[in-house]
Amino acid sequence: MASAKESICLLLFAFLQYTVKGQDPIPKDWPLQFHAVLFINRSGSLQKTDLWYDWPNGRNFNIIQHQLGDLKYDLEWDNGTSFYYTLQPFNQTCKLIRFDVGILRPNWLHGANYLGQRYVDNFLCNVWEKLHFIRYYEHVLTQTPVQWIFSSGMIAHVMTFEVGAVLEDEKWQAPVYCFGETQAETQNKTSMPLLDSEASALARFHGMFMRDTPHPAYAFPK
Repeated sequence: MASAKESICLLLFAFLQYTVKGQDPIPKDWPLQFHAVLFINRSGSLQKTDLWYDWPNGRNFNIIQHQLGDLKYDLEWDNGTSFYYTLQPFNQTCKLIRFDVGILRPNWLHGANYLGQRYVDNFLCNVWEKLHFIRYYEHVLTQTPVQWIFSSGMIAHVMTFEVGAVLEDEKWQAPVYCFGETQAETQNKTSMPLLDSEASALARFHGMFMRDTPHPAYAFPK
């Protein structure tokens, strides 16, 4: 919990940065490459996710440890292809999913509706809402993401955020059994009630944490 002195400093900083200017703050673009550790609560189902974002190479990787469960890999490419698989010692499974959009752009928060400031996870944050789909909390002082909440109620807490961190190229390779008789699942605008490609990208962002949930549960809300 922030001390009274720290709280006063934060409020003063926010006042000087935004109130005097008379305009709403703008969310910071995502770094082109980063690694974040997320703790995610999905209606009581817990998971730890290592998120590797690599925009220059058009790829996004989520390594998902379910509480007392399987370790799963969600490898996404900007051409709309995703591999969702497990490795030994778990059963060797792979699902190929095709979307009509690629990974999130670094500026995906542009145009979000500013909701003001809130304390979340003991940090003073600026809050934005995007397409009534996601609420995004960014630390006022550092502009580091702290938390995001989807309209489904799923909450992601950001535990670490390493700007510039890159996963080795060899670890981005899906296993060979993903390229055999794996059946592709297609998610597109005809099968999901989405408003536009931006909403579709957000639905994919949501879906990358919810692969075990039937698809209508993470489609864009009507």
